[in-house]
Amino acid sequence: MRSDRHNQKKKKSKWKVFWIVILVLIIGVGAYGYSIYHSLSNAVNSMHNPLDRKSSRKTNFHFKDKDPISILMLGVDERKGDRGRSDTMIVLTVNPKVQSVQMLSIPRDTRVEIVGKGTQDKINHAYAFGGVSMSMDTVEKFLDIPIDYYIKVNMKGFEDIVDAVGGVTVNNNLNFSYGGYHFPKGEIDLDGKKALAFVRMRKQDPRGDFGRNERQRQVIQGVINKGASFSSLTRFNSIFSALGKNVETNLSFDDMKSIQKYYSDARNKIDQFQLKGQGTKIGGIYYFIVPEEERLKAHNLLKQHLEL
Repeated sequence: MRSDRHNQKKKKSKWKVFWIVILVLIIGVGAYGYSIYHSLSNAVNSMHNPLDRKSSRKTNFHFKDKDPISILMLGVDERKGDRGRSDTMIVLTVNPKVQSVQMLSIPRDTRVEIVGKGTQDKINHAYAFGGVSMSMDTVEKFLDIPIDYYIKVNMKGFEDIVDAVGGVTVNNNLNFSYGGYHFPKGEIDLDGKKALAFVRMRKQDPRGDFGRNERQRQVIQGVINKGASFSSLTRFNSIFSALGKNVETNLSFDDMKSIQKYYSDARNKIDQFQLKGQGTKIGGIYYFIVPEEERLKAHNLLKQHLEL
């Protein structure tokens, strides 16, 4: 039954960011032949954007020793003449020794100290104020763990990435319509445009950002599954083209090859969770307040997973 569904999905030819297709290719897919290797190399060179910053990590890590790493994934809604804000923020910790990935979603309205500004503000404003570096520094201080890498995906390019892997299948738990599309409950197939609408809806969801972040994680998982499958090899030119145009990261091609070599089994177990808290207004502005015990819970979980 699932095989039939998979075949139907392939015939149909999101999100956001993230992203994540890159994660798939980084920790899930090797270089199958020269042409794929060459195309991936070109795409990664287009995406590579190193940063002039130091993480708070006290000791160096080594890929060949399978030391756990952390990645901040940013889904950014950029427009011409406007840097935009990081609409989605997800922290990944990858531990190949226990063969697992932890995926923490941070609500965009979370009130934190913006490192470099010295003010309390919504965490997604860090990107508007200081780009990727300020976002990484702010998340690093908030969770009190080192952030080693980032992967930024342009929201507008999200649909290209979903289409590039041939669409995704998700299990929808909320019946709703948005962006001109209807999304019934149950297992549904999404192409790029539908996936973008699926993850953007928030106001109809009684869980607000929590519900939207869950849908984002589902699409990300779908992209990972498709990108890491053998069938994706027939689409590698489209996948790499979409990545090169819409993804930016400080991971080099050598980094990705090392991660693929030593970390690939970690993708088989991805645990997803989200910070809990409650919304409130301060000075007439809505914020999401994360209790200290909840922040510490996330800190301890990720710190342990990073073996720090």
